[in-house]
Amino acid sequence: MLDAPLGLTVRPISGPEELGLFCRLSYVLDHELADDLAAGRRRPEWMWVALRGDRVVARIAWWSKDGKEPLLLDFFDLDDTLPEPERGEAGTRLLETATAAVVPAGAPRPEYGRYVPPDWREDPAARDVVEARVRVMERSGARMLVERLRLEWRAGTPVPADGGRLRFRPVAGREDLLALMTPVMEGTLDAHGQQDLASGLSAREAAEKHYDEELAHYSTPQEWWRVAELPDGEPVGFVIPARNSYNPIIAYIGVVPARRGHGYIDELLAEGTRVLAGQDGVERIRAATDLGNVPMAKSFARLGYVNFERAFDMVWDH
Repeated sequence: MLDAPLGLTVRPISGPEELGLFCRLSYVLDHELADDLAAGRRRPEWMWVALRGDRVVARIAWWSKDGKEPLLLDFFDLDDTLPEPERGEAGTRLLETATAAVVPAGAPRPEYGRYVPPDWREDPAARDVVEARVRVMERSGARMLVERLRLEWRAGTPVPADGGRLRFRPVAGREDLLALMTPVMEGTLDAHGQQDLASGLSAREAAEKHYDEELAHYSTPQEWWRVAELPDGEPVGFVIPARNSYNPIIAYIGVVPARRGHGYIDELLAEGTRVLAGQDGVERIRAATDLGNVPMAKSFARLGYVNFERAFDMVWDH
């Protein structure tokens, strides 16, 4: 598709053989692209470039769990040697053209997520890269939902032994976990949970959505999932250690409102970390928490998790 005013050709890549063309611009997830294509998490028709002659001036791509529908816009890169407004105009044209072709008419636009350096606000070059992409997204009607800390536990970092204050048992099934997730949703500091509640979902419905859209899809054993109880059997919270397509992760952790403020979050996180660290060959465990969730961030820091990156999520209101 030739855009005459800007001199751009905007098109999807023809297949895995054009992955080198797509990677003429770079991003921290480039190393995952080949495996994602082979596993069906990406499709060539979801991976677009804007070309000026042979030069890639912008690129965009969507991801999914199974290749059936695009669930996340996670690649959007611009040639940062271009001046403004040329850089932004090329990005806008690519975003609009590719979105119209990839996202079915009438369907919600998938969230845009991007990983950024932990100090991106203090580094002028990194800040320019981030803000250039945000400007294009905002012009298309997106808004910033949340900025998150990305965290990593590394093999060799000490994990506290179980102090015995809580008893841990495996989650007994979907309903067992939902009974705890529902009160945790009430007063949640998680921006995605708050967005679900603001959209009109009840706490129970928001918990069911989170379970069915994310937790139910992990292929690792649900026997890893833990409920924490007081010695008398009263539930305190839960932790979901799992593995996604890329890393062992702490997928979800929560303390019921009545038991917050007693330091139980540290014991839940330690238990989830012990479960994962005890598996063969685990060199790192990944996790994330919203920048505004200060208690959770402090708990990760106390357990030795390192903030190696940040991420932000932008959404379109429909």
